[in-house]
Amino acid sequence: MSLHPHVIAPVPEETARVARAAFPKGHPYMTFRDALGTIFQDEDFTTLFPAWGQPALPPWRLALVTIMQFRENLADRQAAEAVRARIVNVRGSRSSKMDHSSLYAY
Repeated sequence: MSLHPHVIAPVPEETARVARAAFPKGHPYMTFRDALGTIFQDEDFTTLFPAWGQPALPPWRLALVTIMQFRENLADRQAAEAVRARIVNVRGSRSSKMDHSSLYAY
């Protein structure tokens, strides 16, 4: 796998508005993002990847999910179920493609 760095886009205003409405008193992860911004960048991981091969998924995303998973003291399957439950709650539908091995995508 190779890494092709991308700029991490800011949180869309509509997403931020919905998050503030959902958590009017705030949330630790929102405070985390507001205080620290983007902690990891793709460039932080470039030395870990060869210059050729299939493009890798953004490693900063896996690093961030790992921190959140550790903070919540969740195993991979528990974290995937927590994400699945939140997606169902927000979308009102089940995501049948979600399993613990694809946690990084959420």
